[in-house]
Amino acid sequence: MGLASGDYRYYLVFCQPYETSSNRHLPRRELGMRPTQPESSSRNGPRGARRPRSVLAGPALGAGAPRSREQIGETTYRRVRADIVHGRLAPGQRLTLERMREAYGTAVSTLRELLNRLASEGLILAEGSRGFEVASISPANLREVADLRVLLECHALRSSFEKGDMEWEGRVVAAHHKLAAMEAKLAGGERSVQEDWRRYDLEFHRALISGCGSQVLLEAHAAAYDKYLRYLTIAAVFRGEEAALQHRALLGFALARDWASAQATVAAHVGECVEQMCGSRLFG
Repeated sequence: MGLASGDYRYYLVFCQPYETSSNRHLPRRELGMRPTQPESSSRNGPRGARRPRSVLAGPALGAGAPRSREQIGETTYRRVRADIVHGRLAPGQRLTLERMREAYGTAVSTLRELLNRLASEGLILAEGSRGFEVASISPANLREVADLRVLLECHALRSSFEKGDMEWEGRVVAAHHKLAAMEAKLAGGERSVQEDWRRYDLEFHRALISGCGSQVLLEAHAAAYDKYLRYLTIAAVFRGEEAALQHRALLGFALARDWASAQATVAAHVGECVEQMCGSRLFG
């Protein structure tokens, strides 16, 4: 499977072998490193030549579409946050500003601001003069995160089931259709769809509560779910037919507006997944 552009950039900066005195005689390609390019005597190269684009520059911007510092900071914040939630930045990994600057193509001052922002969300630890590191994981923290998710989701379920209209029902049915398709592929041994399955699992649970009428509640749930998703991604847990049956039951309860049964099912659904993760090799 090929690397996405964000993953490739991360690999180049954080995962490349270092050149040392013992291997300096080898070609850089044999070291798994990018070959160096000779610097041009001119900043922009020969007249009329097209300047090569750095792999760290990110997606190309359209002509006449300069981005402000705030836009760049927000984009980088979302990328770093996604890399933490999806396990590309590992628990306990130290984040040096210089290497982050190379990986994300963002100024150190901007990185410091967004890392402090992520620290306030509990995804990063700020250690004063020692810098930053990705928050560690533990069974106790997993249980706390899962309990918060269940608390918020169950509260939102009742409001959503009571207020949801026909558009809400359509979102729930469509989200379950996509999720069920991915679950069938996973059950058939197609491990390559795990990332799609996690996305559709999230979309289904969000669709269930999307009719609650409270943006504040939805945002609080999204923050808790992301922390839970981080554990789910790192553990690579899939409970097979049992989880699929629970999702199918939730669909039926939604259409019947049976919020009490849905709440009980969500609590069991999350609780059983937590027990499986705690019983796995996730924590050593």
